[in-house]
Amino acid sequence: MILRRRTFLTSLAVAPAALACSPTPQVGAQSGAGGGAGEWPGPSSPVSYVTHPPPRVGSRLELDDDEWRRRLTREQYRILRQEGTERPYSSPLNAEHRAGAFHCAGCGAPLYHSRDKFDSGTGWPSFTRPIERGRVHEKPDRSLGMVRVEVECARCDGHLGHVFEDGPRPTGRRHCINGVSLELVPS
Repeated sequence: MILRRRTFLTSLAVAPAALACSPTPQVGAQSGAGGGAGEWPGPSSPVSYVTHPPPRVGSRLELDDDEWRRRLTREQYRILRQEGTERPYSSPLNAEHRAGAFHCAGCGAPLYHSRDKFDSGTGWPSFTRPIERGRVHEKPDRSLGMVRVEVECARCDGHLGHVFEDGPRPTGRRHCINGVSLELVPS
C-alpha cells in the first residue's frame, strides 16, 4: 500500500509540470497526425523554410491541410497544426546556446532571438519575448481545465506553446515553446 501511495503522490507532483506547456494530451507517434493509417505524405526529417530576407511582419502564409501535411514531418504537423506538445526535455534546442534567431519550422518566419532564451527548468526552450513585435500572437487557451495563453506564429498560425507570467527580467514573461516548432539559424 505504501508503495502505491508514494507512486500516486509522486505522479500528482509531476503532472502539473508535464502539463504546464501542453495544450492537449500527449499523442503517441504511432497514432499518426491525422489518425488515419498509411504512409505520411510529408518529409521524414525537417525541411528549412527560412528565407533571406525573412518574410516581413504582417505577411501571411495560408495553406490547406493537405499542403501542411506535405510540408511538415508527422511530429511537426502534430504540434504546429494540431496544437500538440513534445515531451519535456526531448528537444536538442534546450541545450542550444549559439547566437542566432529561432524561426518558425512551418513557415520560416523569425520568432525569437537567442539573447532572449533562458533555461526555465521546465523542459522546453523558453524565451522572455519574441524577436520583434508582430511575429507571434497570443490567444486564450481553456483546454485541460486551465486558463492559459497560447502563442502562435503570426505568419502561419502554427502552434508554438504557451506564455506564462513567471519569467525573468526584463519582461517577467516565459514563452514556453516546443522545440519542434522552431529552427535555429546561427548568426
